[in-house]
Amino acid sequence: MDTWVGHEVPRLPGRSEPLRLFDSARQGVHPADPDGPATMYVCGITPYDATHLGHAATMITFDLVQRMWRDAGHDVRYVQNVTDIDDPLLERAERDGEDWKVLAMRETALFREDMEALRILPPAHYVGAVESIPEIAEKVLALLKDDAAYRLDDETGDVYFDVSAAPRFGYESNFSRQQMLKIFPERGGDPTRVGKRDPLDPLLWRGARAGEPSWPGGDLGPGRPGWHIECAVIALGLLGSTVDVQGGGNDLVFPHHECSAAHAERLTGEAPFAGHYVHAGMIGLNGEKMSKSRGNLVFVSRLRADRVDPVAVRLALISGHYRADRTWTDDLLTAAQERLGRWRRAAAAPAGPSGSAFLAGVRDRLADDLDTPGALAVADTWAERALAGAADDSAAAPLFADTLDALLGVHL
Repeated sequence: MDTWVGHEVPRLPGRSEPLRLFDSARQGVHPADPDGPATMYVCGITPYDATHLGHAATMITFDLVQRMWRDAGHDVRYVQNVTDIDDPLLERAERDGEDWKVLAMRETALFREDMEALRILPPAHYVGAVESIPEIAEKVLALLKDDAAYRLDDETGDVYFDVSAAPRFGYESNFSRQQMLKIFPERGGDPTRVGKRDPLDPLLWRGARAGEPSWPGGDLGPGRPGWHIECAVIALGLLGSTVDVQGGGNDLVFPHHECSAAHAERLTGEAPFAGHYVHAGMIGLNGEKMSKSRGNLVFVSRLRADRVDPVAVRLALISGHYRADRTWTDDLLTAAQERLGRWRRAAAAPAGPSGSAFLAGVRDRLADDLDTPGALAVADTWAERALAGAADDSAAAPLFADTLDALLGVHL
């Protein structure tokens, strides 16, 4: 699957300090400064309602990680998936009387357009679940042979992962079993399925059903993959047995990242699967949870159609810390537009305060678990002083603009 088109990133003098990120598994901020190439796997969209502001905020978070790693001199190997076959996609297509393949292709194309508009650096590999099915089936068979998976004793052909084969199960989310049992059915799990060994066992392979798409699975029989094994197999195939960062929204902490880590670790024998499990907060609307069921999703494409500058949308989304659940309001967007205007006027000033000090300040804030509110405050202070004429560095304004572009993805 083709990724989107990137843009040139300005080169900055020097290098940023090592990035430190919050790891959900260890419940603390730790260095994310690998010795070799920096590897990152981000769970992408299920393409039936792309791209709402929750998607955008998550993708911006990991765009910032990539930018900081690049600024530190790392070779970044970044992979993102597209869950282009899954129950929600099929349900939406049936509801709207549409071919699920057409729906997936259209929403994926729209997502790419939105990513370009938001100045998200593209992944090196953008991979669909459908194109990965042969490799996924192979790994499911490997888990069966390893007694880490089992077939249900019925005629469905369904295969489940046995969570008892993952003795550390629960380490990534830090959830209790009671919490897991509560959340599992809310996020695609089927704890009451008859014949499962454990209510928390996740689906690896769904046997073919009448009226549903399916693919050859070799000795598995025809069917399609479960959600969690998809990401594990794509990541292992392109990034190796472990990754530096596995990322997504905080709604993926459990079961998705817990299960995909368990699958990967059982397949490779190496743990932890990720050095950091990094999760972005949810975006609400005017104080309420933003969700499909409420019908209050705000889409990037709608804002673009209303001639809202995508850079202002990006700036609004990074005005809060990435890990915080936060609210989108008209006032938030207005403040971002006003800030962007001030910065653009400041960048046009004939001189400004020290450009090197500004660059160091932004790097310092972003290295500390992507403290974007702190980085924006540094930029606000620089802009205020430049606009007030309290400056004597004629080379500062270009460095101000390049820093915001390179590190924050904010193009002036």
